[in-house]
Amino acid sequence: MNIELRQLRYFVAVAEEMHFGRAAQRLHMTQPPLSQAIQSLEAKLGTALFARTRRSVALTAAGDALLPEARRLLQQTEALPALARRAAAGESGTLSLAFVSIADYNVLPAALREFSTAYPAVQVSLQEATTDVQLDMLADGTIDAGIVIAPLPDTTKREIIYLPLLSEPLVLALPEHSPHARHRTVSLKQVADQPLVIFPRRIGPRFQDLIFSCFHDAGIAPPRIGQEAIQMQTIVSLVSAGMGIALVPQSVSNLKRPGVEYRALKEASPKVEFGLAWRRDNASPVLSAFVELMRKKR
Repeated sequence: MNIELRQLRYFVAVAEEMHFGRAAQRLHMTQPPLSQAIQSLEAKLGTALFARTRRSVALTAAGDALLPEARRLLQQTEALPALARRAAAGESGTLSLAFVSIADYNVLPAALREFSTAYPAVQVSLQEATTDVQLDMLADGTIDAGIVIAPLPDTTKREIIYLPLLSEPLVLALPEHSPHARHRTVSLKQVADQPLVIFPRRIGPRFQDLIFSCFHDAGIAPPRIGQEAIQMQTIVSLVSAGMGIALVPQSVSNLKRPGVEYRALKEASPKVEFGLAWRRDNASPVLSAFVELMRKKR
């Protein structure tokens, strides 16, 4: 059975006018082809839609049931061009975005707020993941883009486009009962004997190298790793529990956890960079809209 939208349009016109002549005038056609179209529709459906007499036209039970559905289908059809235009412009659809946990304290909230305001019809699917996991997800197309920690491996340069978003220094997180918490700045040499709470190397090798470079540049032996954790909030919690110290991006100091103090380093602190990564061959209009918004935020 192949019902045409034209037939549904004719049916709705007759049902609303309750008169074939007036419906034909409304449709800018003559009455005979309109009557033939309705008869063809009834034949396809296997039931009468109108009860006809010489003086009146009325909907049958089948016609009465069909009318709201026919109106709905016609309205949806009329909305298709606008829907297609919005999708092509990146104004509707979905965006699958992953992010490192630290981004939740700096670039992510403002980016989501601005994007949702500019593109309210886009559904954003979020997933927290480390940089290495995100690169795997980008490779297999699981996500559209990810907020990662730089630098990325050289092996990804052909497939992945990277846009720097934010660069910030590392600061020291130490237990509030530490005698060094009384000072506004702390030297790494003052806390070099304390165990370090840090990301596992298998998960964040580049971030771990950045932290170790702080000690190397200060002429200090590599620190003793006390605990490892893959979530920044867990690292801060372990510092709060007195399990050691940690070097964290400055924005993490926004995480006000009881028992933890954040202090700037006396030594020159290296900066950790966050950026947006996406596949070079991803032609999603929604992704393009998100990337353009991120470019403007830089």
